[in-house]
Amino acid sequence: MKTIKDIQSLEGVTVLMRVDFNVPLLNGKVRDNYRIQSILPTVRFLQGKGAKLVLISHIESDEGTLAPVVPEFEKLLNEEGAGSNSVGQGLSSPKIQKVKFIENYRNAKAEIDALVAGGIILLENLRKYPGEKANDKTFSKELASLADIYVNEAFSVSHREHASVVGVTKFLPSYAGLQFEEEVRQISVAFNPPRPFFFLLGGAKFETKLPLVTKYLAQADKVFIGGALANDCFKAMGYNVGASKVSEGADVSAIIKSPKLVLPVDVIALRGSTVGALGENVTIDPKEVKDGDIMLDVGPKTVELLASLTKDMKCVVWNGPFGGYEKGYVDSTRGYASVLAKATAGGVVSIVGGGDTVAALMQVPEGIKGFTFASTGGGAMLDLLANETLPGIRALDENKGE
Repeated sequence: MKTIKDIQSLEGVTVLMRVDFNVPLLNGKVRDNYRIQSILPTVRFLQGKGAKLVLISHIESDEGTLAPVVPEFEKLLNEEGAGSNSVGQGLSSPKIQKVKFIENYRNAKAEIDALVAGGIILLENLRKYPGEKANDKTFSKELASLADIYVNEAFSVSHREHASVVGVTKFLPSYAGLQFEEEVRQISVAFNPPRPFFFLLGGAKFETKLPLVTKYLAQADKVFIGGALANDCFKAMGYNVGASKVSEGADVSAIIKSPKLVLPVDVIALRGSTVGALGENVTIDPKEVKDGDIMLDVGPKTVELLASLTKDMKCVVWNGPFGGYEKGYVDSTRGYASVLAKATAGGVVSIVGGGDTVAALMQVPEGIKGFTFASTGGGAMLDLLANETLPGIRALDENKGE
């Protein structure tokens, strides 16, 4: 891939930059700004070189608009140090920065032409246009007409063959942003990792993750399966999984035979839950699950087991929470985040991804900086680990718009 560091001159150049501002909102305000923070080095780099920025993104909030993101983005831009050029060259960006929000990209040309060096425009939610997900050629060409070059700074959506990720690269010289480049570099460590190497996977939908697990059972020294994925393994082992969530059509019979596989040794299950009655949480051995029980997290003994295994590792790659994070079952995920932070301080290479997983990193005293790398992507990270490339990577590599 070419990156923005390969561009000789950016003075007066209009940059169409795909970012990922699909961030969680609460009462109309950004609840987690990690993805916004991650693009700031690229924004500062481009501003420092005198470029004009047109940012495009999608958002999946109930409101369906990127408007609530603008105040948070402006706040981060104007925090101490945000106005300086991160590479110490070229122009300094304005001390007080405003972001112009435009609801319809078809009305943006005049505003873009009027931008000063370092100026920023954010266009409305790309998902409002069917051509985005369809990777429509006409829509891609219309987006490309707004700028001189294209920059992908949205690794987290680069496993999607959408117009703003793949289509526009056919019409503009195209480059990777600083965060995008770092994402690929850091995650690629898993292709030839320091050993011993520990791979941990949580979440659900084994039917989509089975090839990934099979690959890393062959390549890693140990593989831990948590979250709802573990339920499929317990079911294949003949255990009663009660009313717990399981995948459809996933045959894990070969996986459970691997000596490298590590499964939870205790689980937290919701027992006695009926209409009008919440039930109670019980911490039990997976073999003790009864009819009607719902496994929602791994237990403290499992976290202790993972801690014991981690201390002997040199590289840990982790994606996905170990419990129903969105339902408040966060203890095991946060607990292991604390374990991994301490291991990282001791020299272990730690690469972590997935929205809920990264949220857990923020809850430990060390924060995000306590880990070697925290990816902005969940699905994109998994696809890169499985396939060692992504549609967005191939598009940057093959289609330079020349």
